[in-house]
Amino acid sequence: MKVRWLGWAGVEIEAEGEAIVIDPLADPAATFAALGEERLRHLPLPTVVAAETQGSALAGLVSHLHRDHTDAGALAEALAPEAAVYEPLWPGGEDAENVALAQANAELPRAGLERRPAQVWDQAEVGPFKITALPAVDGLGDPQVSWLVEAEGQRVLHLGDTIFHGYWWRMARRHGPFDVVLAPINGAAVDFPHLQPPSPLAAALEPEQAALAGELLGARTLVPIHYDGYSIDPWYRPVEDPAPRFDAAAADRSYETRVLEPGESFEPAVTALGT
Repeated sequence: MKVRWLGWAGVEIEAEGEAIVIDPLADPAATFAALGEERLRHLPLPTVVAAETQGSALAGLVSHLHRDHTDAGALAEALAPEAAVYEPLWPGGEDAENVALAQANAELPRAGLERRPAQVWDQAEVGPFKITALPAVDGLGDPQVSWLVEAEGQRVLHLGDTIFHGYWWRMARRHGPFDVVLAPINGAAVDFPHLQPPSPLAAALEPEQAALAGELLGARTLVPIHYDGYSIDPWYRPVEDPAPRFDAAAADRSYETRVLEPGESFEPAVTALGT
């Protein structure tokens, strides 16, 4: 198995000559396009790269329908013609509740992509991959899942941009141990017009929380993702120095850490499943 970080939350996983992508991002600026071109010129954007298996990935998994995790253009470029996008169930409710989901929800059908909703604990077989939707909690109150991908006797868990929650032990008990866990570390606080009054608490894992989550999950290798990009006061405010804070918090833990550059890949050590 090969795991490649595509920048931000994007990941490509290869096994048996096939590939699957999770949360790929091709147009980072589109996430805050409503701010206008002038404001975007001063917005720090994450560095992202395209999946290597362009036009042939067997499935696209999205942790949730925020535009920086569900880029219809990136998915359409990566996926094979008959491949589907697996996503959390739509939450229902009024349009005002789903403002953060509206852009991606509109772009997916325009791109002609097949969509397959998944409930937590749902499983599916896609080529050599078994995929499972595991619990996650979104900092904005929108539906989110963590995606477990199994192939070639290895398990890779992508946490999306979940906040800290109490499902770690249940996830580890049912589906661990995890060879690789990809965890967000930017701990951004948000202040969006549709979420008032705002909360000062982080809307994604903070570096120290990510380090702890890796240990509770029984990770063998923890890869930090979802950092170095997007900072716009007052709407989206990541923590200062997420990478050094994560390094300090992850030191002397029960797992090893692997810090990747966008486009960099590695092959996790093969271990026996369930040991």
